Amino acid sequence: MFFAFVKLTRYDYDVNRVPGSAIRMMSPKTPAKASAANSKSSVQSLAKAFRALEAIAASELDMTLSEIAVAADLDPGTTHRMLNTLVGLGYVERTEAKRFTLTLKVLDLGFRAIGHRDLRTLARPLLRSLVGEVSEAASLGVLNGADVLYVERMRAGITRLGVDIRMGTVIPVTSSVIGWAMLAFLPEPELKRVLQLQKLSEMPADLARQIKTIRKQGYALSASKISNGLCVLAMPVRDKDGYPIAAVSVAAPSMRMSLTELEARALAPLRKVAGQIALGLEASGGTVAG
Repeated sequence: MFFAFVKLTRYDYDVNRVPGSAIRMMSPKTPAKASAANSKSSVQSLAKAFRALEAIAASELDMTLSEIAVAADLDPGTTHRMLNTLVGLGYVERTEAKRFTLTLKVLDLGFRAIGHRDLRTLARPLLRSLVGEVSEAASLGVLNGADVLYVERMRAGITRLGVDIRMGTVIPVTSSVIGWAMLAFLPEPELKRVLQLQKLSEMPADLARQIKTIRKQGYALSASKISNGLCVLAMPVRDKDGYPIAAVSVAAPSMRMSLTELEARALAPLRKVAGQIALGLEASGGTVAG
């Protein structure tokens, strides 16, 4: 089941950009009321948009603007603006009969959350085993638009590395070794799309050289671009079609271990874990994609 969900929602996931943030899923039959929007730390217009979405979700039939306004406890003018915005974003569709209905895009957030949870559940014991074998920190990341979203992180004992990466951390994919491991195996149209999201008209020459090497050897090995004094080895988790679902990495302080030493020590265990994650995901149902 996980695979079908993730295949459907490969793009535009931007929840958890701030580490530790969360979205609470509410029952569609209990729209958020004004009490949630009255907090000084809340955005009232966002709360109203969700009330409109929840009102549509609670109805078995397509709804008119007036019906949505009543169900969501909003005035018609506000409802009109909210619906136009949601239609523009692709979460709501306007029918020929001037009624409104939800699109399948609203499934993206929930399916993506379910998919990441299942991925973490499967990967966590494997990462723990990897850390125990190589005695270095290990991470699991997925492609999140033009960024890498870290969905799991295992430290080696109490050792802290030079960068504070935790579950939910987001780093530009072109600045992350674990991101390079996924970029190298993306289909060309998706690779171009990622570069466009990073506002790059073409791939920088140094990154192009890295990508070429990674495609040839099957993994990324480099000094970290976000933390001085850190060596990183990353391996893509690829589905049966070769698509990079995710990537796993091992990181070690360069003062204690060179790139060559990290490769010799961690490459085989890392490759094994990446393969186990891919097989485990495939065994749980369907085609995998990230």
